[in-house]
Amino acid sequence: MPVLVASDLDRTLIYSAAALALTMPDARAPRLLCVEVHESRPLSFMTETAAGLLTELGDAAVFAPTTTRTRKQYQRINLPGPASKYAICANGGHILVDGVSDPDWHASVTARLAERCAPLEEVREHLERTADPLWVRKHRIAEDLFAYLVVERELLPEEWVKELAAWAENRGWTVSLQGRKIYAVPKPLTKSAAVREVARRTGAELTLAAGDSLLDADLLLAGDRGWRPGHGELADTEFTAPGLTALPERGVLAGERILREFLTTVRAPR
Repeated sequence: MPVLVASDLDRTLIYSAAALALTMPDARAPRLLCVEVHESRPLSFMTETAAGLLTELGDAAVFAPTTTRTRKQYQRINLPGPASKYAICANGGHILVDGVSDPDWHASVTARLAERCAPLEEVREHLERTADPLWVRKHRIAEDLFAYLVVERELLPEEWVKELAAWAENRGWTVSLQGRKIYAVPKPLTKSAAVREVARRTGAELTLAAGDSLLDADLLLAGDRGWRPGHGELADTEFTAPGLTALPERGVLAGERILREFLTTVRAPR
């Protein structure tokens, strides 16, 4: 019976140049492999050691990248190792099978959102009305499923984020602050639901998970075992759960440690 490994990507396995600052002084920085290029610019990295571990993992388990990125943003990433048959994008809104979105899954997701939470347009209008252009750089709608802002983090009022979270909570939405992005995501739109569906399709007997943000909490709860790095929203709130290991490593070295933990668990006798 296969093992399913469902891992968040950004700030869990791969890191932007800004996120690399979490790691260590330049003089001690590990050798890096670029795994994402956009408009001729290198955007995301992992260590060369992590790349080797991910290649081994792809041969030993069903590895399903599980991300809040849109399909287009995900497809910019070139991960080492065997191509993943399954990937989860848009926070669970799309399950990709050999790179193609499963239409039945997406239709079931959109029907569930229409029944259980306030419409996207209401949230979009609220963000447009309340977010100050002084610190907002971009307003974005992702896959017609959720919204996010790109902000100047140092100018962002902490109180505004708290007020937005309270407003969204009453309408069935969740707010997550990750680096320079503020996400507003419907509560029924979850990575965990998509991961359970992939586990069903693959017949996985064990599901392993990793993530760093509030939007990964349900993913970690759905896994039989989970890991979170020493940075991110979950570390800041000291999030814990049965079967979850909080790692001390921060930044790109946390990605290495998570992959080692995945491999050790996959190879362990059961």
